[in-house]
Amino acid sequence: MKIQKLFQKTLFGVFSLFGVISLSTSVLCVYTVDTHLSEEYESNSRDIAKTIADSSVDILLNRDLSALQSLIDQFVEIQSIRYIYIVDEEGAFVAHTFVPGVPEEIRTGDRKDTATVERSLPGLGDFVEVGSPILAGVAGSVHVGMDTDLIALKIQRAIGRQVYLISIILVIGVLAAIWFVNLAAKPLGDLLAYAVALARDQDNGAEDKLLARDDEVGQLARLFLYFSEGVHAEGEQRVSAGNDS
Repeated sequence: MKIQKLFQKTLFGVFSLFGVISLSTSVLCVYTVDTHLSEEYESNSRDIAKTIADSSVDILLNRDLSALQSLIDQFVEIQSIRYIYIVDEEGAFVAHTFVPGVPEEIRTGDRKDTATVERSLPGLGDFVEVGSPILAGVAGSVHVGMDTDLIALKIQRAIGRQVYLISIILVIGVLAAIWFVNLAAKPLGDLLAYAVALARDQDNGAEDKLLARDDEVGQLARLFLYFSEGVHAEGEQRVSAGNDS
């Protein structure tokens, strides 16, 4: 598919514009999806921690630790939640889901702090931990750890779908741009061939079609014909004058 030189820069500009739009849209999409899903998972985990904190008040007062353990074991089955532990007002572990035991980083850390923290636990992976106080911290606190690898995988899948759609739009847009540019360039190619045929005093099959156009191409074709007829008339006058002399 040959493209006229006049439109090559235009087509390059269209490609560049599509590229910039696709790149900026992809970056914005990645940032938006990543931020939105991360905040959503963190908010859901915080809600789970608050639910456990509210549900464990009576259990803690009755010191029914088996029921408390059963309660947190149910929440660990939720996807992306990897561990849960509950500490009392002194920071001592009341219940947890770690097997075989609590990691060293958590045991030596500030277990009463309910602020969101990022943890890297050897042998387990990377996590974002959120907490919720029980009775405003008087009865302890609940801590929930989210698996960041699983969250990242879900984000990648969501982003992949968006990028896939953007790529399809980019390909279709580029092909459409090539088609439209060639559609605009074809009459110019015919006009160029017509001008060459006039200069050589040859017949051109597209003459009637070009002269019938009501756009700029048709106007140029009629202008070329006008000058061509003028040149031929002038040439005939010179030949006639030469014969008379």
